[in-house]
Amino acid sequence: MSMKDLPPDARPREKLLARGASALSDAELLALLLRTGTAGKGVLQMAQELLDLPSVSGSGFGGMAGLLNAGAADLQRVKGLGPAKRAELLAVLELARRALAQRLQERPVLDSPQAVRDFWQLHLAARPHEVFAVLFLDAQHRMLAMEELFRGTLTQTSVYPREVVKRALHHQASAVVLAHNHPSGSVQPSRADETLTHTLKAALALVDVRVLDHVIVSQGQSLSMAEQGLV
Repeated sequence: MSMKDLPPDARPREKLLARGASALSDAELLALLLRTGTAGKGVLQMAQELLDLPSVSGSGFGGMAGLLNAGAADLQRVKGLGPAKRAELLAVLELARRALAQRLQERPVLDSPQAVRDFWQLHLAARPHEVFAVLFLDAQHRMLAMEELFRGTLTQTSVYPREVVKRALHHQASAVVLAHNHPSGSVQPSRADETLTHTLKAALALVDVRVLDHVIVSQGQSLSMAEQGLV
C-alpha cells in the first residue's frame, strides 16, 4: 500500500504533525526519511524490509538501533535504495554521533553513562573487525577528544600502552574511558580484556590519568566493565 492509499490520519507525515513523532513506528519514521518506494514496493514496505535486513556480518539489524549501526556496505545491498537515500541515512547516523559527542563535551560522562554507551554503539558496533578507542576527558570528566587507536582482526587487537599514554598527555587528559567492539556478538569481557584494562590502568596512573571505564560493544548491546567491578 502506498502512502496515498492510506487514510489521511494514518499517513506518517500527518500522524507526526498531529500526534508527535513518538506516535510513529520505526518503519513509519524511516518511511518519512525515504519518502518514496520503488515500482511494486511502497515506501512503508521498503522501510520495514530495511529494518529487517541482515547485515554483512550476518546478524540482523534488529530494528532502528541496529540500522543506525549499519555501514555503507550494508545499505548498498538494499534493492531500490539509491545513492541519495543511502547518503541521507548515513547523514542521520553522523548527526546522531555528533549530537552524542556534544552532550559528552558539555556534561561529565559520569552523569550520563547511557550516553557513553550509545556513543560507543554508534561508533564501533557495526565494525567487522575489532577496534580499540579512547575517550579523553578533562578534569570535570567532559570529553576532550575521541580517537580510534588500534585495529585488529575479528578475534584480537594489539594495543600498546605507551601509545595510549602518549595520546593522553597530548590531550592533557585527566581521565579516559576505554572501549572496543566484539564483532562476534558477545560483550562478555575475556581474560585478555581484563588484563589489558589493568595494564592500561597501571600505565596511565603513572602520569596521573584515571581509567573510569572500559566499554565493550557489539550489535545491539554493550557492557560496562566498571559496572561489573572489573576496572
